[in-house]
Amino acid sequence: MATIERRIDLDIDADAAWAVLRDFGKAGAVFAGVLTDCQRVGNTRVVTFSGGHRITELLMTLDDSRRRLVYAVVDGAFSHHCASMQIEQQGGGCTFVWVSDFIPDGAAGMLQPLVDAGCQALQRNLPRLAAGAT
Repeated sequence: MATIERRIDLDIDADAAWAVLRDFGKAGAVFAGVLTDCQRVGNTRVVTFSGGHRITELLMTLDDSRRRLVYAVVDGAFSHHCASMQIEQQGGGCTFVWVSDFIPDGAAGMLQPLVDAGCQALQRNLPRLAAGAT
């Protein structure tokens, strides 16, 4: 199993960041530029990437006390994919932590650029969305 982990420091309040990130259906706004759409129905969401590819994700865990959500990709090129996103308090700001575990290991070449682009999108979009949520 392969793992990709990213840590992004943000100059925003952890609770404000979590208020946005915890909304499982808001991925289209948080990752705008990488994603063009996100449709949530219950504990699933279908996200559409800028290239038109669509995947279905299942919300596994939503833990407000730890500011952590876990989701799994339930279709597509993976035989296994589970990821967590967490907001950690760091002084007056926060750190976004994204960990993806997946099989096959060879998918890392495809997934790594998407994760990096997603992190850049989150850095652009989450502060603006968090400011609007307060």
